[in-house]
Amino acid sequence: MIVRTTDEITDTDRDVAAENGNWRSKRIVLGGDKVGFSFHETVIKAGTVNEFHYANHIEAVWLVEGTGKLVDLDNDKTYDLGPGSMYLLNGHERHRVEPDTEMRMLCVFNPPVTGREVHDENGVYPLIEEPA
Repeated sequence: MIVRTTDEITDTDRDVAAENGNWRSKRIVLGGDKVGFSFHETVIKAGTVNEFHYANHIEAVWLVEGTGKLVDLDNDKTYDLGPGSMYLLNGHERHRVEPDTEMRMLCVFNPPVTGREVHDENGVYPLIEEPA
């Protein structure tokens, strides 16, 4: 059994912030935990524009606080987001998140991230797998 709190993750290598300061992600479960997914709490600052493309991962996101917009850049659709909204990037869609207020999200990645990934110039995380 694994038990962790976000307080004990804060300011460790599991607490990752964007270089531009737009978002912060606390990596609660990572690939090294060997459970087949990773689980994160991510906070995105109000008024920012954030483009992502998870070409190597499926991501499910549940918004628990805040409001904003999700723009599906592959299908030219925009969705309003609020507490209780969920989106699933099951087609590896390029997307943009535009928070009106600070947004706190709970995110699941499959395959799991290791915590060492860095978004490239296209917003993509490389696929890094933990050794067996």
